Amino acid sequence: MLKQGLQFKLLQKLSPQQIQLMKLIQLPTQAFEERLKQELEENPALDDGKEELENIDDDLSNEYDDDLGTEKINADDINIDEYLSDDEVPSYKTQANNYSPDDEEKNIPYEAGISFHQSLKNQLNTFRLSDEEFVIAEYLVGSIDDSGYIRREIVDLVDDLAFSANVFTTEEKVVQILTSVVHNLDPIGIGARDLKECLVIQLKGKESTKIRTLAIDILENAFDHFVKKHYEKLQEKYGITEEELKLINTEISKLNPKPGSSYSGNNKFAEQIVPDFSIKIVDGELELTLNSRNAPELHISKEYSNMMKGYQEATTKSQSQKDAVFFIKQKLDSAKWFIDAIKQRQQTLLLTMNAIMHYQYDYFLTGDERKLKPMILKDIADQIQMDISTVSRVANSKYVSTPYGTKLIKEFFSESMKNDQGEDVSTKEIKNILQTVIAEENKKRPLTDEKLAEILKEKGYPIARRTIAKYREQLDLPVARLRKEIL
Repeated sequence: MLKQGLQFKLLQKLSPQQIQLMKLIQLPTQAFEERLKQELEENPALDDGKEELENIDDDLSNEYDDDLGTEKINADDINIDEYLSDDEVPSYKTQANNYSPDDEEKNIPYEAGISFHQSLKNQLNTFRLSDEEFVIAEYLVGSIDDSGYIRREIVDLVDDLAFSANVFTTEEKVVQILTSVVHNLDPIGIGARDLKECLVIQLKGKESTKIRTLAIDILENAFDHFVKKHYEKLQEKYGITEEELKLINTEISKLNPKPGSSYSGNNKFAEQIVPDFSIKIVDGELELTLNSRNAPELHISKEYSNMMKGYQEATTKSQSQKDAVFFIKQKLDSAKWFIDAIKQRQQTLLLTMNAIMHYQYDYFLTGDERKLKPMILKDIADQIQMDISTVSRVANSKYVSTPYGTKLIKEFFSESMKNDQGEDVSTKEIKNILQTVIAEENKKRPLTDEKLAEILKEKGYPIARRTIAKYREQLDLPVARLRKEIL
């Protein structure tokens, strides 16, 4: 039997404009500029203001259904006047000149260069290799990660060479190319499969001495004892004095465990952090500004508005003209939505950062990290009456320039913990104290987590040992045994 019923559902649906805004908010300055260029290329109705333009009326209709692109609209139903402006004054005449020769916002040119991997491939040309050997060497170089290691198994590389490069070879041949060619590229240590091999390659590349020979032997045959700092066992096994062990340890400590990450010079692209905000102290007060690169001057293309005028003034309208109007209308709507999204992005960024600046006012005024207040995303979200996810998008990938350096905004957020006086203190402050205590410890007898907990308790921070261990790991500090050094 057929039954008829009525069911109510409450759904939350984001419009395409809201999704576009959220995506724009989370972009840092450089990524935002790339997104801007992409939109300018894809939408000819947008103009970046470099030419004399005519603005379109801001009161465009926003009431379009999500299915607008698939719904057939009658050309006679389009109100052309909504897309035209009565203001014939060019936009550049209404803009104030807010810049002076002393303006600090200047574009910094960067020297062009080639990538790290391309530099390695260029070095292959200095070796006498057959066509097959060159393909294998080039593939090995392409498998090197940013730290300078080849993490994949040789057998997997052999299979990939067969499938992707049509080169059928053996594991022995790949290893031979790896050791005789790739391991001789600059910087030394590139192409190692693990840390032990990386350090050994670097030592073998230096002039042979007694200490370096011993260091190679220890790395190859007693690596676990060395990394775990079982120095007594090493002295007993190799019959060496504490002074000789100290020299070996010093020799190994000079090596680079990540040769790829240290690669610098003209062959690596400059990595420049572009701050999204700037905070300055002016007459004892904080002043917040948004990077001008986040506030582009966008307009609707004058050519597109002229096309709409031409259609309106035409006495007869052909089907091709009507089809053109549909296309123009779609592009104009998209351009208007994008411009509105950028304006809302600017407002959201300034509103959020202004709330953060005033919440951490004492820190930004003095630079003293001890004055950083405990602050979570909800604190700022409640102040600006926005969702926590919006604050997170602003904080996670944005930087602010301060009198004390360029800082990642999310670093100002931290949980709170009560000290022995019942006051709320930031966990960031506790981590700084922990880092200082470890830096000043006796490296011959480093402090255990239990001892660190006792020291912080004496300083007024009653923290459990497991919490000390968690903070130490977050600071990327090893356990006491691995912090031990030969003095």
